[in-house]
Amino acid sequence: MFNTGKELLNLCEEKNLKIYELVIEKEHTLSGLSYDEIKSKMKNTLEVMKNSATQALDKEIISVSGLTGGNSKKVESYKNNKTFAGPFINGAMAKAFSTSEVNASMGKICASPTAGASGILPSALLSAQEKMDLTDEILVNALFTAAGIGEIIAKNATVSGAEGGCQAECGVAAAMAAGALVEISDGSPSQALNAAGFALTNIMGLVCDPIAGLVEYPCNLRNASGVVNAFISADLALANVDALIPFDEVVEAMYKVGKALPESLRETALGGLAATPTGKELEKKVIK
Repeated sequence: MFNTGKELLNLCEEKNLKIYELVIEKEHTLSGLSYDEIKSKMKNTLEVMKNSATQALDKEIISVSGLTGGNSKKVESYKNNKTFAGPFINGAMAKAFSTSEVNASMGKICASPTAGASGILPSALLSAQEKMDLTDEILVNALFTAAGIGEIIAKNATVSGAEGGCQAECGVAAAMAAGALVEISDGSPSQALNAAGFALTNIMGLVCDPIAGLVEYPCNLRNASGVVNAFISADLALANVDALIPFDEVVEAMYKVGKALPESLRETALGGLAATPTGKELEKKVIK
């Protein structure tokens, strides 16, 4: 039905549909499931996201390796102080940390689009729900919007850190979230894709350099910053900031940049923070 952003926008205009409506229609056509069955499955996904994004807010969840944990609780407790970003952003970062910590402790999460970037989309949507008093049905629709954007990127580029660096994981997650946030705010399909393009542009070239090869650090920090990227990208698009480079071309550029990254900066733990003296010492503690 659609493989590119341009095709998606053309169909949205032709059928007078939002992105989420078109994605549901496509899933119905491909799977044969009823609309109610499709939405029910996505509702289950939302429940998993809710649990992972809130589970660590009031208790320390430590990773299997022991390297990370407890940051969600710290940031959640800190959010009502005189912070620079304010309670909304700090609360969103805490939720992003929470899913990252649940993931690193082998808990249940929804890869969106990957486990390493799984905190961004849930945090963005749940924070928006709190701020705007949104129903779960609206969040379910937003997840279909995010899925449509993620599908296009996966088809035309990559969502793998091993292939394209962290820009392909946390960058794509932020792009999916940004587009979903725009539709939540009654933005147009073109604004949604602009937001997704902005999110990718903002961290173009971000490397993947996990300490000891584990999806924990700096992944958890990038989940926290990734949700902020989603918020500002959505606001830029809703403010009608010009997107000089079309979404499809941004995706293509991201893919080429990822391919150009050396192997040491694509999830091998051979470069970046993983290759620092402290990073190597931490690796020895984990891999005995």
